[in-house]
Amino acid sequence: MYLGFVDMNAGFLIIIAAMVLGLIARSRVTGTYRRFSQVPTGKGVTGAGTAREILDSYGLANIDIQQTGGQLTDHYDPRNGVLRLSPGVFSGTSIAAVGVAAHEAGHAVQDAMGYSPFQIRQKLVPVANLGSQMLFPLILGGLFFRITELYYIGAALYGAALLFQLVTLPVEFDASRRAVVYLRKSGSMSSRELNGVKKVLTAASLTYVAAALASLGQMIWLLLAGRRR
Repeated sequence: MYLGFVDMNAGFLIIIAAMVLGLIARSRVTGTYRRFSQVPTGKGVTGAGTAREILDSYGLANIDIQQTGGQLTDHYDPRNGVLRLSPGVFSGTSIAAVGVAAHEAGHAVQDAMGYSPFQIRQKLVPVANLGSQMLFPLILGGLFFRITELYYIGAALYGAALLFQLVTLPVEFDASRRAVVYLRKSGSMSSRELNGVKKVLTAASLTYVAAALASLGQMIWLLLAGRRR
């Protein structure tokens, strides 16, 4: 009984720690992005221009680049073959804009080259979305109506969502690596500018680490709660 209580507390502490890390990570990525969005690159190439250069260098002229609303809403849409960049990144010529655009272009390259973690993540998207939506109804239904099967179905679906978070880590790290490698080889940025890009992308990667830890903590808590039933 005491060990179970300790285990439950440990899982709860992991969730709290991950939430705090998430807040710190979001604050850091926002601050770092804001800082380097004020620092222009020497060659004045826009984020959209950088992404276009990267895509064309891989023979991906079929990938369209579009502007989307918001800030830090940049993403690659593999279903429609579109790279969507926020206004500040699309037309921006800052270190942050170029770094973010190059990172997102890296996802398109992953897709085209059949990068395994990227493919796995895409296959997990429907199940991960379902798990996130149905987790609490199934868990609460299982606990309230004392239907063990509902509880474990909810935990299994959430497990898929957790796997999605874990697979996302190598996908994001690899996209950043590709971005830095290309920018270095192209000679389009000075070493000082490239260091700025690394800082922006490193800060962004912390948000994915925090999300994975939060999901892991919740999964541990769910499993321990189920064991106590």
